[in-house]
Amino acid sequence: METRIPLLSLEEEQQLFGPHDRHAKEVSRRYHVRITSRGGQLRLVGPEEQVSAVARRLESLLTQLRAGHALSPAMMQAGLFGSETNSSPAGELHHGHFGEPARLRARMPSARTETQQLYLQLLAERELVFATGPAGTGKTFLAVAAALRAMQEGTVRRIVLTRPAVEAGEKLGFLPGDLEDKVDPYLRPLYDSLNDLSGPTAVRRMRELDLIEIAPLAFMRGRTLNESFVILDEAQNATPGQMKMFLTRMGEGTRAVVTGDQTQSDLPGGRTGGMEDAIRRLREVEGVGVLEFHRADVQRSRIVQRIVEAYGDE
Repeated sequence: METRIPLLSLEEEQQLFGPHDRHAKEVSRRYHVRITSRGGQLRLVGPEEQVSAVARRLESLLTQLRAGHALSPAMMQAGLFGSETNSSPAGELHHGHFGEPARLRARMPSARTETQQLYLQLLAERELVFATGPAGTGKTFLAVAAALRAMQEGTVRRIVLTRPAVEAGEKLGFLPGDLEDKVDPYLRPLYDSLNDLSGPTAVRRMRELDLIEIAPLAFMRGRTLNESFVILDEAQNATPGQMKMFLTRMGEGTRAVVTGDQTQSDLPGGRTGGMEDAIRRLREVEGVGVLEFHRADVQRSRIVQRIVEAYGDE
């Protein structure tokens, strides 16, 4: 079995491996689990039960480090091996001093409505999920949280977040800066969700390691995304051609979520949106989930819910 654990810094790697890789070598000797590091991730290989147990212990230690606790080599060893002194059966691991590890799912926002609960279930079970509905219902936020959890659990290697860069009254060319500066305002809501869930420092580190990519929809053309969790936000602004292009980027082991509010399309001339077209075509396709949020699911704030109600179905 193989599993991967993302790291946020070289210091985390050094502390987990120990002086002269002492901890990693001891894990290999005791539990027959090989630990290596590459591309900002720990890679654990070995028997399934032992790999799962070692991964839980390492994640528990990472939680302590990221909470600001200074752990000495002795404390790191205690966290990995508990009260063991010399040897232990290969299949036995104890909880040590830190109890059950705090996995990323402990930071997952809980569902506040029945629709949100169904959404989280679809995100866990389906390869492709369409979520429509008004602002403030958690469509994007919950999708980003599910993506972070999937990467933490090792079911995907990276997260790709994208939006159509539709111009609403202003031309990109009129904005200051280079291309990244011009498209950044369109992608800012995705940064906000990531920062709320993981913190700005962790997000910057994951971007540096190419574990997270945020890009305009046009940049997806010609690519194949394998072992990724891909989120297309504001999809009501994608054309049918763009939507087909996006959906056919899905490679092996990839999951995709498409979110949007079809009442807030910025497409010119009343054109049919790609999200509406895709839902019509794919609703009954195996592996696809379609969910519609309603005004009662708005959780952003009470004033937003009242605003949505005041605008009605316009």
